[in-house]
Amino acid sequence: MRERIDEFPPKTTIAVVTFSAPEMVAAYVEHHHLEIPVLIDSELATYRAYGLERGSKLRVWGWRAAWRYVQILWKHKGLGALQSTDEDTLQLGGDFVIDADGNLAYGFWGDGPDDRPSVTELIQVLG
Repeated sequence: MRERIDEFPPKTTIAVVTFSAPEMVAAYVEHHHLEIPVLIDSELATYRAYGLERGSKLRVWGWRAAWRYVQILWKHKGLGALQSTDEDTLQLGGDFVIDADGNLAYGFWGDGPDDRPSVTELIQVLG
């Protein structure tokens, strides 16, 4: 998304909502040079409000996730790329567009950690 941020309509605000610990978020933001707001919802209130559920262990920790972690380990050369956490690893995410009046204009409820709409789809929804 970062590479295509200029393609989003003017006055679009993009934010990330996560339940990760503040120190992990800070390290992630620094490492990836993020310039968008990252909001921490440690109580998962936003996730519940948008109906984001927990995934099954098979879907969340199946072969797709295993392959993704192999890629991360290869790219970052070792286990230091993966940090243990007390987070709910089964919590599913989503992508939402809220209009200027505060109404849900678009919603995408992911069914696994690798399930997200394309950046093109998000830009089209906003266009």
